[in-house]
Amino acid sequence: MERKQVIIIGSGPAGYTAALYTSRAGLNPIIIEGHEPGGQLTTTTDVENFPGFPEGVMGPDLMANMRAQVKRFGTEFLSTKVKDVNLSKRPFHIVCENGQEFLAETLIISTGASAKYLGLANEMKLIGKGVSACATCDGFFYRNKIVHVVGGGDTALEEANFLTRFASKVYLLHRKEAFRASKPMQERTFNNPKIEVVWNTEAQEILFDESGVTGLKVLNNKSNEITERKTDGFFLGIGHEPNTKFLNGQLALDEHGYIKTQGQHPDTSVAGVFACGDVQDPYYRQAISAAGSGCQAAIRAERFLESLHDSKA
Repeated sequence: MERKQVIIIGSGPAGYTAALYTSRAGLNPIIIEGHEPGGQLTTTTDVENFPGFPEGVMGPDLMANMRAQVKRFGTEFLSTKVKDVNLSKRPFHIVCENGQEFLAETLIISTGASAKYLGLANEMKLIGKGVSACATCDGFFYRNKIVHVVGGGDTALEEANFLTRFASKVYLLHRKEAFRASKPMQERTFNNPKIEVVWNTEAQEILFDESGVTGLKVLNNKSNEITERKTDGFFLGIGHEPNTKFLNGQLALDEHGYIKTQGQHPDTSVAGVFACGDVQDPYYRQAISAAGSGCQAAIRAERFLESLHDSKA
């Protein structure tokens, strides 16, 4: 069974940055990328808020460039998922879906968090063409346009308020007649003249043409009436699910399933295991903050390995 100094589970900006730093430090990392190398950015079109690209960059291109940069320094890649881990002792035991097994002196987890979607027909096909789960990523593209947001918690209300910086009108669809969001967030939403709440309403179908989203078919839960609404954008504000199930409860998680890290460091509840990116960040969820945390995790892993070496010297 191959033994590695660093194994990185997950790719995306966090995982690739962690690999960049650890590979340049001569630690010969391996990235277990999963079945969607590059993460959520591979489903994004224009990225205009990542430094260094004055004209913007396509999400898939940004991830391809990061991967190529990492490969240049000798990182190994595995396009499979981790099925099981044993964190009870070091070196940690990693079992992959393809049957490969590894031992790891340190482990960096960058498996991200998946946005929750409604499961409507064509919903995934229209991501980047009018469907989005990230207002801070895509709001700029809806300047002076009409958008709809679905949800009733803090996430949806935050998304709706953010979108009013750009959109001419924001409709907030909620299947009930009361929000579960915090009172301050509700007050902020009700006092925003650009937001109109549409109660007791669920999206049933996304309407589109070759240019992208054009409207929605919605159901009123009280009258059972189905109507059509014109829109230029459809934003999902129903939360994210961190990809931590494979850990089987071996790391401390918060109440929403995100990995708990120690203060300002990426250290987890198990020494030698570090977390970076959206899997430990329910607040920022940006490519640049994920990349930064990947750098932190790599440096902490390097110093952890140095401390082991020093203790044996």
